[in-house]
Amino acid sequence: MRRSRLVAGAAAAALTVTAALTVTTVTATTVTVAAAGTGPPMARPVPAVMLLAAVAPVRYVALGDSYSAGTGAGDYGSSGSCERSADAYPEQWADHHATASFVSVACSGATTSGVLSSQLTALNARTTLVSITVGGNDAGFAHVMEICVFEWDRACLNAVSSAEAFAAGTLPGRLDATLQAVRAHAPSARVVVVGYPELFDLSASPDCIGLSTTKRTALNRGADDLDRALAAAAARYGDVFADVRGQFAGHEICDSVSWLHALTFPIGDSYHPTAAGQELGYLPVFTAAAG
Repeated sequence: MRRSRLVAGAAAAALTVTAALTVTTVTATTVTVAAAGTGPPMARPVPAVMLLAAVAPVRYVALGDSYSAGTGAGDYGSSGSCERSADAYPEQWADHHATASFVSVACSGATTSGVLSSQLTALNARTTLVSITVGGNDAGFAHVMEICVFEWDRACLNAVSSAEAFAAGTLPGRLDATLQAVRAHAPSARVVVVGYPELFDLSASPDCIGLSTTKRTALNRGADDLDRALAAAAARYGDVFADVRGQFAGHEICDSVSWLHALTFPIGDSYHPTAAGQELGYLPVFTAAAG
């Protein structure tokens, strides 16, 4: 269940500042403070810009594909084929923080071109925080998974190799165009590029029914290549890359408590994070990266 969102305003800003200090006067450049509970104020200059930074309202927009939308986590409300879950990490982060505004336009199946054509209108000059996961669909994630599930090892390896070549050769340019456009629409925002988890715990693969270890190894390698491209693109534009692979370690497919769906029927949730994966896998990593 989604928790009620806190209402941002002057009271929330005051609580943020006075948790440790009681503000008594503010000038253009300094504030005079008194340590809480210690009697008369002490003159103690503090740059006012620090105060303003502490209370600046957060205006958060979530962009991207099914991993951002929360496909696999359920509770999609009225989002239709975009499958935006109330349990997706952007919604959960917004529920736990005093945001001035929040909107998710992430959508299952989105590619970089889809972000450019239909999601950027959610951004504006007042946006302060952006999250985005994208690139998997450009590389043919669904097609690769279909081949690896239903065909032999050789066909799977060929499909993954083609996706890896795309991630190394074509995807960087598409990511550049996307991040450039995000920056143009939200010039003051902190942009967090959020990665993909590895799907399988290979150490548990020999005793795990389903795909062969050969296929699982190739698919994990493909996820690593996607993350490598995302991390490099984020670095080129001074954005933050949030790597979720370490957080999912021990909770991948083949582990006793997995935060990822294996093959499901209907197949839409297959190989996506569960509600627990959004809350325990993605949310802590994004929270740390959001600052």
